[in-house]
Amino acid sequence: MTRAPARPRLFFSFRSPYSWLTVRRLRAAVPTAFADFDWFPYWDPDARTAEALAARGAEFHYVQMSRAKHLYLLMDTKRLVQREGVPMAWPIDVDPHWEVPHLGWLAARRAGRAAPFYDEVVAARWERGENICDPGVVAGCAERAGLDPALVTGAVDDPQLRDEGAGCLERAYLDDIFGIPYLKWGRHRFWGLDRLDGFLELWRPDPAAAGSAPAAGDGSGAAATVAAGSAPAVAQEAVRLPDRAEAIVASGGYDTDTTGGCG
Repeated sequence: MTRAPARPRLFFSFRSPYSWLTVRRLRAAVPTAFADFDWFPYWDPDARTAEALAARGAEFHYVQMSRAKHLYLLMDTKRLVQREGVPMAWPIDVDPHWEVPHLGWLAARRAGRAAPFYDEVVAARWERGENICDPGVVAGCAERAGLDPALVTGAVDDPQLRDEGAGCLERAYLDDIFGIPYLKWGRHRFWGLDRLDGFLELWRPDPAAAGSAPAAGDGSGAAATVAAGSAPAVAQEAVRLPDRAEAIVASGGYDTDTTGGCG
C-alpha cells in the first residue's frame, strides 16, 4: 500500500511580496488553505531568536541580496501587481524587527484568528505601505482581526511563542528552505509564485477539484476574503509604486544584507 504524503507545508513571510501574491493566489484556488496546510512563518531573526535557533543546531539557507537583485525585485513586483490589478503601496523598511508581526501571527493562530490577522497584516503592509514592525500598527491589525492587541504585541516577550517561532525556523532549516514562498508536500518542493500552478496540479490533479487561480487583471481575491472572514475586498486602485525603483534605494529602503525572505 502506498502511503499518502504528509500535509503540505507552506513557508511564508510578511516581508516578501512574492509570498503575499502566492498566498493570495493559493487561497483563491484553495479557500480552505488555512485548514489544509501547515503554515510556517519565516523571517530574519533578532539576536534572541538567532540564539535559540543556534541552540537547536539550525541556521539559515540564504545568501545576501545584491543591489541588482533588489532593483529587479522592485520592478518585477510592479509588473505582477499591475497585471493582476492588485492595489499596492510599497513599504519602506528601516531597522525592521520582524518578530513583531511573525510572532504576533503565532499568537493570533493560538487564539484561533490566524486568517483574519494574516489578512490585516498584509493589507497594512502591501495595500497601505505601513510599517508592520511597529507595535502600534500590529496592535491595530490585531484589533481589526478581533484580537486583544496586547496579546499580539506581547508575543515578542512570550517565551512559549519565542520557542514556537524558533521551531518554525528550525523546520525551515531541516526542510532546506532557501527562499520564500515555499511549498513542500512529501518529497515535492515548489519555490516561488510561478511554481504554484505546478504544486496545485500535483496536489490536486483534478482541475475541477483544484479550481483555478484568478485570471490576470481579476484581482478580486473573493475566495480568500470569504475564507478569512475579513472585510470586503478593497476596490482596485492605481498601483502606487515609484516610477523609478531607484527612489526606494535612495530613500534608505534598500536591503543590503539579507534575502528579504523572497529568494
